Amino acid sequence: MARPDKAAAVAELADQFRSSNAAVLTEYRGLTVAQLKTLRRSLGEDAQYAVVKNTLTKIAANEAGISTLDDLFNGPTAVAFITGDPVTSAKGLRDFAKDNPNLVIKGGVLDGKVLSADEIKKLADLESREVLLAKLAGAMKGKQSQAASLFQALPSKFVRTAEALRVKLADEQGGAE
Repeated sequence: MARPDKAAAVAELADQFRSSNAAVLTEYRGLTVAQLKTLRRSLGEDAQYAVVKNTLTKIAANEAGISTLDDLFNGPTAVAFITGDPVTSAKGLRDFAKDNPNLVIKGGVLDGKVLSADEIKKLADLESREVLLAKLAGAMKGKQSQAASLFQALPSKFVRTAEALRVKLADEQGGAE
């Protein structure tokens, strides 16, 4: 790798691997330029889809500390570098692959953990981060409402019991005279 342009390409790819939350490797054989453009749009703003050279990308991945992807660098390869929500980009890849069988998801890496193609499809089946956070907030709010009702019920039950006891004592004192 004596050529400076190749060294610069490896350095850039290594930086992309380091700065991404996830990276998904695909085979794009048979896709047209227009289809690749559509795919890039479907991934969202937080993902960059790049056609790469296998040898340089393998070196860059190893420099970034990802050596478990070496087996996936065969055939025409493109990488989706995802800096935002990986679920959204995985859904974009999955949906595009359904409509365009020429796109093959090979595998990837998410926060340093290697993912198979099936695991990426499972990731795509998850709800987005915002939806999951909203569900969590709703569940927490529901539990807080239940706790508040419980805390309000105890004093009011005590007051009703004390009032009933007062009335009973008043009746007993009134009847004893």
